[in-house]
Amino acid sequence: MKFGVATFVTDNGIRPGSLGRALEDRGFDSLFLAEHSYIPASRESPYPGGGEMPWMYYRTLDPFVALSAAASTTRNLLVGTGIALLAQRDPLHTAKEVASLDLVSEGRAVFGVGAGWNREEMRNHGTDPSTRGALLNEQLAAVTRLWTEEEAEFHGKFVDFERVHARPKPVQRPHPPIYIGGESAAALRRLDEHGNGWLPRPDIAPEEIARVRASFSAQGRELPVTIFGAGTDEELLARWAEAGVDRVAFLLRTRQEGETLTELDGLAEIAARFR
Repeated sequence: MKFGVATFVTDNGIRPGSLGRALEDRGFDSLFLAEHSYIPASRESPYPGGGEMPWMYYRTLDPFVALSAAASTTRNLLVGTGIALLAQRDPLHTAKEVASLDLVSEGRAVFGVGAGWNREEMRNHGTDPSTRGALLNEQLAAVTRLWTEEEAEFHGKFVDFERVHARPKPVQRPHPPIYIGGESAAALRRLDEHGNGWLPRPDIAPEEIARVRASFSAQGRELPVTIFGAGTDEELLARWAEAGVDRVAFLLRTRQEGETLTELDGLAEIAARFR
């Protein structure tokens, strides 16, 4: 089982280049960064974790800029979004951003996506929360065409464009892996139709992971599984390993560089016991 981290890179924490280098030096294989374009002042949507929204949500950097910086200081570290809010994005621009990240990282990009939860944030981007799942599915299909076809076009209910030339193309073939976040029935359908990997959250039962992996295996398909934002309970880590989890992305708190390096040392010690 491999280990990475999931975190928020902010304007007042460790810089992404330093973080990437520190992760690779300690044997971590991946970095997943969160995305929020902004946080609405209304706070209508409750924070899913309960209580007040943590401060780092208000200060997170653009994930593609930060991941490019992390890629520039590393050689093997996977650089992924965890998760990109594609339903709030333009698919043409996003296809170029992911392909550009894959190019500058020499084939290390991972595109983690999810439907999102902050309804005010969606609405201000022009996204209807009630149809965001259907929109996301069309966007994923459109982005895949933009990556893989020389003259791509798409005509759907939510996404519609005539033939275009979209470059750069990704380094990875046929395209960077698409990791689907979420555990709902809709997310699992999206995983089946559009995903190359799964990003479930740490409260999922290991038995459910084994069940979903078995359903893919019955279709003759492999399903890489990365636990997103995990804690350090070693008994649970062992159960995930038994369920066939490929990677655990520890939740890394957003801190200044010195504190971050100390925390990474502790996480690396735990990871070493499972390698």
